[in-house]
Amino acid sequence: MAYNKKDYARIKKEYSEKYIKARLDADMRKQELYSKFWEIKAIDDILSKTGIEIMGIMTNETAETSAQKVIELKKRNEKLLSERAACLRAHGYDENYSDIRYECEKCGDTGYVDTKMCDCMRRALIMAGYESSGLGKLIYKQSFDNFSLEPYSDPRDREWMEHNVRVLRRFAENFSAKDDFSFLLTGSTGLGKTHLSTAVAKTVIERGYDVAYVTSVKMMNDFEERHFHRNDREDIVDTSRYYDAQLLIIDDFGTELLNQFTVSCMYDVINNRINNGLSTIINTNLSKNEIEKKYGERIASRLFGEYTALLFKGTDMRYKKIR
Repeated sequence: MAYNKKDYARIKKEYSEKYIKARLDADMRKQELYSKFWEIKAIDDILSKTGIEIMGIMTNETAETSAQKVIELKKRNEKLLSERAACLRAHGYDENYSDIRYECEKCGDTGYVDTKMCDCMRRALIMAGYESSGLGKLIYKQSFDNFSLEPYSDPRDREWMEHNVRVLRRFAENFSAKDDFSFLLTGSTGLGKTHLSTAVAKTVIERGYDVAYVTSVKMMNDFEERHFHRNDREDIVDTSRYYDAQLLIIDDFGTELLNQFTVSCMYDVINNRINNGLSTIINTNLSKNEIEKKYGERIASRLFGEYTALLFKGTDMRYKKIR
C-alpha cells in the first residue's frame, strides 16, 4: 500500500496534534483537581514515585524480600486509587476525570498499534483519499453494489455488461501497485462507464492505494494553466499526480479542446504511465477510428496496443429513466 503522500503527511500531523492535545487537556483537568483538593495531589505525588520505589526495592533487596515488598506496594497503590476515586465521587466528579481521553483508545491517537496501522488511521486515510481523488460526491453514490443491469434489456447487451463488471471488479479487488493493467472503456453516453470507473476508484482507495480521477478537459486545462500562466501566479497548478498516482482515471476522453499542445500532453501522460508500469483507466465515447483521427497514430497505438478495451453496449440508462 502507498497512500497519497500529501494525505498521509496531513493525517499523520493531525494524529500528532490529537495525541498532544489529549495529554494537555488531561493535564489541565488534573491541575484543576489539584487546585481544589489537596488530598488528590498528595495521592498522585505518592503514586508518581512508584517506579523509583520499585527500582530501589529491586536494587537493595534480595529476590525473596523484593517480591513481597512489590506486592505490598501494589496493595498500597490500589488502596490509594480507591481513596482517590471516592474523593472525586464525593465532590461530584467522575473518578476518571483526569484520565487522558484519546479519540481512539486502541492506538492512543498515535495511528499505530505496535508497528501496525490502526483501523482508525486507515479509515481517516480512506476518507482523505476520497477527497483528494477528484471524484467529489460520486464516490459516495456509485459503487459495484449499486450498479444495476436492469436497463440492459437485450440479453446480449446484458451478457456483455456482466463481463465488463466482472473484469473491472476483479481488477479493483486485486489491485496492486506492481500490476500495470490499463483499460479503455468505450461506448455511447449513459452506459455506465463513469459509474463503473468510480466503483473501481472507490474500491482501490479503500484498499489503500492512491487514485486520481479527472476529466480530460480538467487535466488539459491544468497543463495549459501550468505552462502558459506559471509566471502570473504563486500557486502553480500541480500536474504531477497525473504521472505519479498509482491509478489514474481519465473521464470523457475526447471532449477536451485539441491542439498540438494538448495532444502532446495527453501522449506524454499516457506514455509515461505505460513506461512506469502504472495503471490507467480511460473513458471515452469515441470509436477506434475517431481516436486515430483526433489524436493520431501515436496515441491510438498506445491505447489499443497496451490497454484492454472494454466495449459498453446498450441504450442510454439516463434516457430510459425519464421515459
